[in-house]
Amino acid sequence: MIRAVALDLMDTVVRDPYREALRAALGTPPRVAFERRDPDLYPSLERGEIEEQEYWEHHREIGIAVDPDRFHEVRRAGTTWLAGMPELLDDLRGEVLRVTASNYPVWIEELADEMLGDRFDRVLASYHLGTRKPDHGFYRRLLEALDLDAGEVAFVDDREVNVTAAAEVGLHARCFRDAADVRRWLRSLGVGVALEARE
Repeated sequence: MIRAVALDLMDTVVRDPYREALRAALGTPPRVAFERRDPDLYPSLERGEIEEQEYWEHHREIGIAVDPDRFHEVRRAGTTWLAGMPELLDDLRGEVLRVTASNYPVWIEELADEMLGDRFDRVLASYHLGTRKPDHGFYRRLLEALDLDAGEVAFVDDREVNVTAAAEVGLHARCFRDAADVRRWLRSLGVGVALEARE
């Protein structure tokens, strides 16, 4: 029996504006930063191992000017619901525990307060769990936080590598296509959700 639906956030529930926000903050294509900075820099921020200030300071240390305020301005403006996802989350209220399961840094707290709070019962991310998808430890810590067995959780993510890893841990896992596909899949797992959003 499915007791929780765990959803990745970025490009599964909401649109991910990270690259455009980074471009706005740097004034150059993000690939310039990606080529020059430590490849574990952003994952370290997502795992909560470094503070945001250290993240930006690293860019300055390698000669890349940054405007964090501009980054957050574009990030906030670009984080918008994907079609059909708010309605799906509303329809799941009371049926299952609605949980985020995202690789995301401390900014998840802002999203929880301003956007996600009434549509999710639990907001969990790599920042809270100290590990990132597709590491198996992410899914195990998620299950521990929920106090559920793997077979009781349906997991949806837009990245196949994360879906594969979740399935290896034993979660029911689906690669995100659109809200309608998620509805059909959840119904096939016995979750009481309509095939179409309620009017």
